[in-house]
Amino acid sequence: MLYSIYMVITHHGNQFFKLQFGDTIVVFNPISKSARMNRSDGDSKLKSSRFGADVCLISLNHPDFNGAEQIGIGDKQPLVITGPGEYEIKGVFIKGLPSKSSYDGGEKINTIYTLNLDNINVCFLGGLDTKDIGAETHEAIDEVDMLFVPIGGNGVLNPQDAYKLAVQFEPKVIIPMGYDTPGAMKDALKIFTKEGGDESTKPVDKLTIKKKDLEGKEGEIIIFASS
Repeated sequence: MLYSIYMVITHHGNQFFKLQFGDTIVVFNPISKSARMNRSDGDSKLKSSRFGADVCLISLNHPDFNGAEQIGIGDKQPLVITGPGEYEIKGVFIKGLPSKSSYDGGEKINTIYTLNLDNINVCFLGGLDTKDIGAETHEAIDEVDMLFVPIGGNGVLNPQDAYKLAVQFEPKVIIPMGYDTPGAMKDALKIFTKEGGDESTKPVDKLTIKKKDLEGKEGEIIIFASS
């Protein structure tokens, strides 16, 4: 694995994130091209994006999260991971942990992912719908530098529970997600930042960061501008 490379994070709506360090690209929960047609609320404004990646991690089998067909161009075709287990590709170590979600109605299997990218420990909670994840799962999640947490309610964590769970992991940085969709709880982001005492946080278009940039941070909330 290469060190001292900037990690660049961009947001593409809902829980769709692209993490790039050097020439390695990891994608979380890409939005399917068919998301608009398959949303049960009939009014999804989610937009898909297409680009190549090395790894595509899918937490939930739902069109708002499982657009793996969008993440591959030419020779840049990803390893697609859709559930619990341990994986390694290009020096990236990935662990998937089982949990549950009731996103868009009905109980579903949700996978929490942890991975190490350029010595930064990332935890992605996906469509998790409860702050009570169990001692075994909690213990399996190692030291967290960067935590991606759903806050939109309506089948995933609500803002209050999301913040209570987030701080248990003592992350350096907390990235809320899923508040920019039609089904999300009203004012979810405002409520979440108020819980964190960080209401003045300004959205960023992208985040460029190194391990050393995380030193001294304690639960800093970073918000991405809506795509």
